[in-house]
Amino acid sequence: MNAKIDETDACDLRFGQVGIACVRVRRVDAAALCDELERRVRAAPQMFARAAVVLDLSHLLDLPDDGAVDALLEAVRSAGMLPVGLAYGTSETEALAKRMGLPLIAKFRAAYEPANNSPATEPAVRAEAAAPVQREPILSAPAPGSIQGAQHQTGSVRSGQQVYARERDLIVTGAVANGAEVIADGNIHIYGGLRGRAMAGAQGDEKSRIFVSDFRAELVAIAGHYRVFEQIPDDLEGQSVQCWLEGEKLLIARL
Repeated sequence: MNAKIDETDACDLRFGQVGIACVRVRRVDAAALCDELERRVRAAPQMFARAAVVLDLSHLLDLPDDGAVDALLEAVRSAGMLPVGLAYGTSETEALAKRMGLPLIAKFRAAYEPANNSPATEPAVRAEAAAPVQREPILSAPAPGSIQGAQHQTGSVRSGQQVYARERDLIVTGAVANGAEVIADGNIHIYGGLRGRAMAGAQGDEKSRIFVSDFRAELVAIAGHYRVFEQIPDDLEGQSVQCWLEGEKLLIARL
């Protein structure tokens, strides 16, 4: 039964897709964290500047005390990002979040991590479609128990628009403009130019691939591993390419 809406209510409350980045901390070093995140913001300001982020402490051997966590949160702010909560973890993490007055974030839709960084040497930044632009989501929710084919996006995807193929492949017959975003839980096929962002395997499928007819991307990602392009390599620009994972490395090659 739907609740009756009172026109005198002060607001409406709804849940929707939100772009959130996840900062996964590998060691408690606020200065190093700030330096690393500042480098990420400089490398891809359109993606990370003023991005809403969640702090993930699950990879630390011991949960830091409140003062150390406060220093980590301040490091995130100093780097130009906006911490909004802690990633869901143990009961101790939940108690910490309550003491810090922060919410727990239990699930991320899509994640991105550089493929060329060593997990043991520096903190990783994971992002969930984190972009400081207004989105126009085009979602396709599968019917329960149905067999899913590919989702088709006819024509171009405009700047500021987002297309998400849930639990299926995505086929785009036009171009993906700068500032546009296409996401799929499966593979992505783009039969036009990719100037924006393409993210396959959004729920963690490492076998997903991205196929592009005209490669000029801002970012590509597969199952949490991403590459940001300030300048496309000469041997890839404008070419037909495919992107895939080998281990934790995201590879791109001409078709």
